[in-house]
Amino acid sequence: MNDRIPAEAELAWEDFHRLVNMTSDELRTWLLTDASGEEAFPAGPSPGVSELGARVVDVLRKRKVDLTEGDAEVMQEVVDYVEDRLENRPPNAEREEEWRHALMSVGHDPLRPDPSSA
Repeated sequence: MNDRIPAEAELAWEDFHRLVNMTSDELRTWLLTDASGEEAFPAGPSPGVSELGARVVDVLRKRKVDLTEGDAEVMQEVVDYVEDRLENRPPNAEREEEWRHALMSVGHDPLRPDPSSA
């Protein structure tokens, strides 16, 4: 049995927690509220809740020592997604609801003040 944290999880942990600025409860509430909105139930079989967002809630509830390689993949996917969205920020991003909601679906609220710059 390996008691060590997978290296990928160790690397992703810092970036993930730097970018994900919503708590697991905030994200869960957001996903459930967002899923009950008008556009929540697309024609496909999806129940409307972001699968990645749901996995982020699970990772946020874990301690670092409990992470799996799958969790590391989720964290890295979220880091890549958020960084890409922030780098390709639309003009007037603060008023671009769809852009903000896409980021919030994985736990990053771009309108929340950055605690490190306070």
